[in-house]
Amino acid sequence: MDQSGVRQRSGLAQGCVIALGMVLAMALAVGATLYFVGRSAFDRLTGGPDPVTVASASLQGLREQNRLSAFAARYVAVVTTSQTRMGFTAQKTMIMPGSVRYEVDLGKLNQRDVIWDPATKKLSIALPPLEVVGPEVDLNNIREYGEGGVLMTLTDSEERLDAANRAAGQKELVRQAREATPMRLARDATRRAVERSFSMPLRATGMDVTVEALFPDERTAQDRERWDVSKSIEQVLRERAEREGAKK
Repeated sequence: MDQSGVRQRSGLAQGCVIALGMVLAMALAVGATLYFVGRSAFDRLTGGPDPVTVASASLQGLREQNRLSAFAARYVAVVTTSQTRMGFTAQKTMIMPGSVRYEVDLGKLNQRDVIWDPATKKLSIALPPLEVVGPEVDLNNIREYGEGGVLMTLTDSEERLDAANRAAGQKELVRQAREATPMRLARDATRRAVERSFSMPLRATGMDVTVEALFPDERTAQDRERWDVSKSIEQVLRERAEREGAKK
């Protein structure tokens, strides 16, 4: 009776290899892009801008960017698969490097997700969830090692082992990408990028405003309570439009 077994192990110190150069380059590119988006939003304003007006223009500029990728990392998965058939055992190990991007869908942001508290001069943004995109496997740098050539020669074991290793390797890359440390780094980079996109045009108008961006699971009970009683920029703009309509 045939028997088969699969075992996997993550390699290279069981951790992720963060591509610092890649992250730095992306951070600079995102910062430059968001600066020009914010500046463009400010330039489109007429009259005496206030925080709500500036924030609304900045929000529109961000939505036009569609997706924001402020962080990327490179990982290495090492997986081993074995198979026993006809009394012979074959085993293959695959070293699979790959890259992962961390993104937020800015198209999901709307005016209800941005609130302004005039008492504390604080602008709060409720961010969409962080998404792990990939992995993009580096096919040119995959390395494989095997033993049990008799079984691989007589059967299709090698093809089966390769397929199992590829699937396990990609799963392992995603697992590493979702570990606490890289997720925290990705959240911090994304949060800073979004906060800068709102704070720079506000400061350009001379306003001293605090900007805070939070992911859904980062909002405390106090944040949710403040969110419930504070007005979103959608509400503020709608009330202004109603008042202006009543004057006419």
